[in-house]
Amino acid sequence: MLAVGIVSEVFGPHGEALPGFDFALCAERPGPVPTDLGVPLAIAHGLDRLAAADLVIALPGAEFRTPPAPAVLDALSEAYDRGALVAAHCVGTFALAAAGLLDGRRATTHWRFADLLARRHPDVTVEPDALYIDEGQVITGAGAAAGFDLCMHLLRRECGAATANAVARDMVLPSHREGGQAQYLAAPVPEDGQDERLSEVLAWARAHLHEPLPVAELARRALMSKRSFARRFTAATGTTPHAWLRGLRLSSAEELLETTDLPVEEIARRVGYGSAAVLREQFVRRRGVPPRSYRRSFTNAP
Repeated sequence: MLAVGIVSEVFGPHGEALPGFDFALCAERPGPVPTDLGVPLAIAHGLDRLAAADLVIALPGAEFRTPPAPAVLDALSEAYDRGALVAAHCVGTFALAAAGLLDGRRATTHWRFADLLARRHPDVTVEPDALYIDEGQVITGAGAAAGFDLCMHLLRRECGAATANAVARDMVLPSHREGGQAQYLAAPVPEDGQDERLSEVLAWARAHLHEPLPVAELARRALMSKRSFARRFTAATGTTPHAWLRGLRLSSAEELLETTDLPVEEIARRVGYGSAAVLREQFVRRRGVPPRSYRRSFTNAP
């Protein structure tokens, strides 16, 4: 039920200001489907509904250790063959693997079942620590609440940073976490006042993104040594201060490219890069295209 709630919340209605999606839940056979909460879901659509889908997400189920029915595997393969995006949340990854869509690719799933996935499907490179892995037409995500990260990544990738950020605000969620962040943290619950200070520093950094923001300055504001700050930051967020800042700067640059006519040089300044050349280098390395090409892809979108 958690997975159903996640995908329906992200791709459900968010008001007239945001794009709507033709969202549907499908099953091998329409009708009541049991859930882990004991409340059955009334599924109105069968596998034929997948024939027109631009995005198909395989959700986790209790019977994931048993390969899906041939009709399900065929429907997933047919969706892939006609060019649809095919994704999986949590142990839904097992269905994509059984359909052969992950052979020769990297994939992730809930960390608890990563070893089982690797044993059953040796042609799949399983990365148990990733929140999600984007292999182009096939995307896999980790378990439980990481489904939000998978769905927000898909939304950001296909509809842009501005739309993803608006949906995230509507759901009171962080707009983006890099897929390489750890699935679980050693201390996800704050242990002392250091975590509160850390949150305040992160909020300050977001508001001062145009400044250099060296780790030493962030550590000073958190009243920690540089080494302690880096260790505490990684324990609390699952990533390093440098990686966090880089992701934040690129995400901010994406939104400015989509929603403003500012020159790339000005955008680079606003997000904390010394020049347009530095922004371009980071953008190409992390996003695969230069900033101007990224802007054109949204400016020319229907």
